[in-house]
Amino acid sequence: MTRSRDARWADLLRRANCGDDIAYSQFLREISPVLWGVIVARHRGSRDECKDILQETLIAVHEKRHTLRTGDPVAPWLYAIARYKTVDAFRRRPRHFFISTEDKTLQIADPNVVSPEVALDVEMLLSQLDVKSAGIVRAIKLLGDSADEASARYGMTAGAVRVALHRALARLVKHVVRNSRR
Repeated sequence: MTRSRDARWADLLRRANCGDDIAYSQFLREISPVLWGVIVARHRGSRDECKDILQETLIAVHEKRHTLRTGDPVAPWLYAIARYKTVDAFRRRPRHFFISTEDKTLQIADPNVVSPEVALDVEMLLSQLDVKSAGIVRAIKLLGDSADEASARYGMTAGAVRVALHRALARLVKHVVRNSRR
């Protein structure tokens, strides 16, 4: 990044923020190929995905252009926006592994990755239960503990843990059904 290019972008953006549409068009024309390079280098996805990220980045630049302080360099500000939008796109991507077996490709979800939205939904559901029941559901259904392991943790017999699990899941189903009718 040359100082003269950054100074030019700063001038174009300053003029654009003062209402100069021609300066704003020129600013967008000059930054787009540079942002494209940043996005393609970081994302390594399909061309269409990279185009979408570029559009999101340009929209963010448009919405946040007034936040750049006079005198601050423009390029690092632009690169940061492009980086954040690329990371956002990566986070939205489903996490799967692809294993090639001769002429067929199997798609396997990563069992260790839980979407933040799903984790929040699960915690919201579990908050409908008492602490012990929620703990039993967490231990057996989410962490993969056996009834014997959970029974040691909660001071219950394995049979009592299985009954408690069954009842807790039944309460969760009732809660979901009741709230889905609203």
